[in-house]
Amino acid sequence: MRFMRAMRRYPVITITVVTIAVVLTLHAVDQDELGRWIAIVYVAAFVVWTLAGMIRDVIRGHVGLDILAVVAMVATLAVGEYIASLIIVLMLSGGEALEDYATRRAKRDLTALLDRSPRIGHVILHPHTPDSDEVEDVSVDDVAVGDVLLVRPSEIVPVDGVLLTESGTFDESSLTGESLPVTRHAGGEVLSGAINGTRAVRIRAVRRSADSQYQQIIALVRAAEGSKAPVVRLADRFAIPFTAVSLVLAGTAWAISGDPTRFAEVLVLATPCPLLIAAPVAFLGGLSRAAKTGVIMKGGAVIEQLARVRSAAFDKTGTLTEGRPDLIDVRPASGIDADELLLLAASAEQYSSHVLADGIRRAAASRGLELLGAEEASEVATNGVTAAIDGRTVVVGKPAYVASLAPDTESVVLASGEVAAYVAVDGRFAGVLVLADDPRPESAEVISWLRMNGVERIVMLTGDTAATAEAIARDVGITEVHAEILPPEKVQLAAQLQPRPVMMVGDGVNDAPVLAATDIGVAMGAKGATAAGDAAAVVILVDSLAKVADAISIGRDTLRVALTAIWIGIVLSVGLMVVAMTGAIPAVAGALTQELVDLATILYALRALGGQPSGLIVEATPDSAAAAPARLPD
Repeated sequence: MRFMRAMRRYPVITITVVTIAVVLTLHAVDQDELGRWIAIVYVAAFVVWTLAGMIRDVIRGHVGLDILAVVAMVATLAVGEYIASLIIVLMLSGGEALEDYATRRAKRDLTALLDRSPRIGHVILHPHTPDSDEVEDVSVDDVAVGDVLLVRPSEIVPVDGVLLTESGTFDESSLTGESLPVTRHAGGEVLSGAINGTRAVRIRAVRRSADSQYQQIIALVRAAEGSKAPVVRLADRFAIPFTAVSLVLAGTAWAISGDPTRFAEVLVLATPCPLLIAAPVAFLGGLSRAAKTGVIMKGGAVIEQLARVRSAAFDKTGTLTEGRPDLIDVRPASGIDADELLLLAASAEQYSSHVLADGIRRAAASRGLELLGAEEASEVATNGVTAAIDGRTVVVGKPAYVASLAPDTESVVLASGEVAAYVAVDGRFAGVLVLADDPRPESAEVISWLRMNGVERIVMLTGDTAATAEAIARDVGITEVHAEILPPEKVQLAAQLQPRPVMMVGDGVNDAPVLAATDIGVAMGAKGATAAGDAAAVVILVDSLAKVADAISIGRDTLRVALTAIWIGIVLSVGLMVVAMTGAIPAVAGALTQELVDLATILYALRALGGQPSGLIVEATPDSAAAAPARLPD
């Protein structure tokens, strides 16, 4: 059955093999003339079909490398080497099957993500009955926020949810690359795409399928899978010179020997497959390898850009730092107590997406403060939030923003690594909330790795205060800092950075414009910053900055493998053509040898799937135990 499916999938190969068998049989029974005409008609039809495809490629602006094969087929027919011409047809048609195999192998990890996409959810019909597991199976797209789901042992979690069972163990390797299962406790978030352990658990859906983590990963993977690698440009660089050299060698052999057969014998060894197949396979292998380590690259063009990156810009909060600032001090102004200041600020910060807002809300919850609702609220991106709460106007944000609304605002002195949220109530300064956001443990090592690996300029671009930004920059080893800047200024600064290509790494929604504007935008997407992820060329699914180094390392290794595969094919082909100029390699033997050259280059291209990424090893902290460590096992 598998053989029959292969025959149906590749009909040209089947017809070619049958034609070769018929021609060889006629040759064996002394019917050479009939066999020669069958070969001529079949090869001529194949040449016409190939030329039509080449014309379409030229119209699209791509050089047709098949011209060498066409000339070789015509030449072998002209000198009576019709068996060799049929082998060339088999080589070209067989290249499609070889490419399919190599492509499937190279895309294995990308395809595995798509194949494992959850399709159904077990919705519990009576969720308030503790022992009731009566369920209704619904399409994953029909699961609503708030539904309670049963996830059986070894099943895939269909949507993002909160664990209701006391504890559960989940395999998140397809999401983060982490090979070891992670344990979640009641109230913890469970991501779609994770595989449940050995006991059934209940979760409450917190996002619809389309908004869940795994479906966002799937969308990124589909974009990467369907993209075109820059191998067309890569092939075009070599196509014309290689074609010219091959024709010159074949023509020279004919001219020196005076035998037109020598022209055909040389040209059958001019194989275009390293350019047509090996390089694309290498790029797909790089995309697949990156996905396995928790990095989604949106297409092969990104790989070439990453391989050549010369400047890097980093956002601060959530990128170079852990992005989870904790409240360490409350400094109220006269006339207001600390708890009241924190309550008003946290109530206003309910309506903010800024990373400091989460730390302020957590601090209020830990002190048992019940947040107040707002009659009206609005946020000015990167500056602050204004809310009408309990009849008062509360403003929380940067000192300059708050001072513009409360002229009596007083600045405070902060220690290294601290950041302050200023608060005003009814147009008067009310106090300051001081938070600390420590650098990621791997940040300094990543910056050092970039410098040692050819990234000439590294800068920090942040909207945070200069004192805080410079303190973090010193800790991680960055000497060029641009602080207190707005998103449009970030875009402008990134556009002016030299040398290029420029890579920008960020995580927040306000980073989306600059990620889209730079040569290579890298989004720290592990915490669900979907706007940044949509705008970026690279999305890191693991909460580790070390993946930036891994992405660059994979990009460089993939480009090296692609170029080496091309050069292996070219050097072997040219070397064999030189030998064939002496008449030492008959046309049939040359056509068969060419297949071995193709196979060698394609097998080498699959090396892009293997190898270690950057080599950085960063220990996971207790808070990030659910995420993968910076170096993942292959």
